[in-house]
Amino acid sequence: MTAQSAAAAARATVYGYPRQGQNRELKKAIEGYWKGRVDADTLRATAADLRRADWRHLAEAGIHEVPTGDFSYYDHVLDTCVMVGAVPERHRAAVEADALDGYFAMARGTQDVAPLEMTKWFDTNYHYLVPELGPDTVFTADSGKQVAELKEALALGLTARPVLVGPVTFLLLAKPAPGVAAGFDPLTLIDRLLPVYAEIVADLRAAGAEWVQLDEPALVQDRTPAELNTAARAYRDLGALTDRPKLLVASYFDRLGDALPVLAKAPVEGLALDFTEAAAANLDALAAVGGLPGKRLIAGVVNGRNIWVNDLEKSLATLGTLLGLADRVDVAASCSLLHVPLDATAERDIEPQIRRWLAFARQKTTEIVTLAKGLAGGTGTIAAELAANRADLASRAGSAITRDPAVRARAAAVTEADARRSQPYTERAAAQRAHLGLPLLPTTTIGSFPQTTELRTARADLRAGRIDGAGYEERIRAEIGEVISFQEKTGLDVLVHGEPERNDMVQYFAEQLTGYLATQHGWVQSYGTRYVRPPILAGDISRPEPMTVRWTTYAQSLTAKPVKGMLTGPVTMLAWSFVRDDQPLGDTARQVALALRDEVNDLEAAGTSVIQVDEPALRETLPLRAADRPAYLAWATEAFRLSTGGVRPDTQIHTHMCYAEFGDIVQAIDDLDADVISLEAARSHMQVARELAGHGYPREAGPGVYDIHSPRVPSADEAAALLRKGLEAIPAERLWVNPDCGLKTRAWPETRASLKNLVTAAHTVRTELPAS
Repeated sequence: MTAQSAAAAARATVYGYPRQGQNRELKKAIEGYWKGRVDADTLRATAADLRRADWRHLAEAGIHEVPTGDFSYYDHVLDTCVMVGAVPERHRAAVEADALDGYFAMARGTQDVAPLEMTKWFDTNYHYLVPELGPDTVFTADSGKQVAELKEALALGLTARPVLVGPVTFLLLAKPAPGVAAGFDPLTLIDRLLPVYAEIVADLRAAGAEWVQLDEPALVQDRTPAELNTAARAYRDLGALTDRPKLLVASYFDRLGDALPVLAKAPVEGLALDFTEAAAANLDALAAVGGLPGKRLIAGVVNGRNIWVNDLEKSLATLGTLLGLADRVDVAASCSLLHVPLDATAERDIEPQIRRWLAFARQKTTEIVTLAKGLAGGTGTIAAELAANRADLASRAGSAITRDPAVRARAAAVTEADARRSQPYTERAAAQRAHLGLPLLPTTTIGSFPQTTELRTARADLRAGRIDGAGYEERIRAEIGEVISFQEKTGLDVLVHGEPERNDMVQYFAEQLTGYLATQHGWVQSYGTRYVRPPILAGDISRPEPMTVRWTTYAQSLTAKPVKGMLTGPVTMLAWSFVRDDQPLGDTARQVALALRDEVNDLEAAGTSVIQVDEPALRETLPLRAADRPAYLAWATEAFRLSTGGVRPDTQIHTHMCYAEFGDIVQAIDDLDADVISLEAARSHMQVARELAGHGYPREAGPGVYDIHSPRVPSADEAAALLRKGLEAIPAERLWVNPDCGLKTRAWPETRASLKNLVTAAHTVRTELPAS
């Protein structure tokens, strides 16, 4: 096909779409089901209504081929576990008794059965459930969900493309099941898994699918020759099937690298590549392999992970370059639109001029359609859209919001000494022990306590004017008093104020810093029914006034025990926001770090002796390719140290990380030079404690003994057993006892019971320690 005919064939598509609905109807229905207020039929009907509404919107906007199968009640990797029969033995009875309840038991656990482990989906803030596999795993095909959703879309008269997690990525994301001997590699199960995928794609073909998309984002990471050979074999075998749909292998989040020649040679009909995160690298690699003659290329030229309007002319230039490299070039976002909010037009509180700079899922859909139209018909067919886009880009580039000379001058004046503590850890630790007087195995929590309906109602009442500021503050004071009283009675050693005034650990600070914009409806799924509203980082960052000092000081006035000051670190403030794309991330991180440094210093001056600066996103933001990691870790760890480097030796600096593969960043954790780090460890059975020990980590650590992402209450014996595992790796004088993460999403009854058991476990294990 000539470049001209390839352009004429251009179509618009997407890989996935936000699941929650305009008003988070899915979240409300699922949580209603969990609480017994919504029955299963009503939940399924709500889900079907949301799917149909999204497909119709996409089709009406001009999307030629809508995705199916991307919808999920909880997580698409968990859906894949069900699809291929990878249900852990401990959950089989629940799944067989009731498929829906068993599904949620795998995600959330029950009082008697632990859930699947949860971690971050590549370098995003979306969490997936980790498949558990072993040498005895037997896969079985269950295409029911995929076939049913395809038929729903086809019944609406739409062209639909089922989307599946690819077999190679599924196995690369999996972990050995509990009890499986060390060294087992789930990828060795590929020959068992491929016949199951063959059966599923055959079922989809029989149901009317012309194309099936197999997502293989794991192939944009560094892969060994053996792993690449497995990918080649997998797609050779799937491509050799008879009476199958056409196969599209999709990659996103980075460059394909050595995997591109493998997939280009595979007997599949199409590839999807990311031309935003790695445009130049993927373009060069595609040209180097001679393009994709006879194949379909879906070009992800609209950023599916950020919220700024696309540079349409730049994207059209990229698309034009691609025309000679494939039989057919279609236009898409770089990845599923799951990672952005639904509709920017709903943000009525953002200035209209600024709102024109934003593109959420619906606006990105329009951009994709516009680009496909321009590619097929020439720029003259989209002249008005191009003119409006140029005006929007110029408006943003020239706005005073984006540049503050004072902030830039301060950041430029930072020296290496500013990012170092005044004394080494060994000297600081002695000063802190003398100052704080804590026992061995000190107990604490991560920061937040349950955000009750009453607290959310109070915030809503304040916004609506139903209560005044004084009434709201009275409610917050009462909540802090209750939280401090509970912690003292329970016997925790280092307390927190519970963060009742905070709507979100990033948004709360963003609303008090210059340069940030807050949304009212910009919800994005983090995991399950947990949705967040990432703020938008639009300009230079500074802190006009203290943000946390008043409430931390008030909490400290209620107790003689130390109360931690609680802040969100600079990398997490970036990772869980939609960041500006007009300057290097490291420059933005330094601005945020300096604002936080002011807050840390003010907390210390007000008498706060323990200050926690959370960095749960440090691992999440790690580049997918090893070659890109040193530069990132250099500015990321410097930003943390810049935030915390100005305090006295006897002020104890904590940090916290959760739900990530920490083994990849143990050296970076060391480089933070925090006095204490708390980490998720309950679901992974203290794996991180062993990783820290293997590295020779010299500071204090609190690997979690209470999994807060499940409603189950761990017994004191269970917490003690985990604590003993922790002691096998970390000596008692450097081991803390704490939950995995904050308690914001938990209810008070389970929180009270769990923390009492945690304290009991700490007391029990203390008695087992040898006398000093």
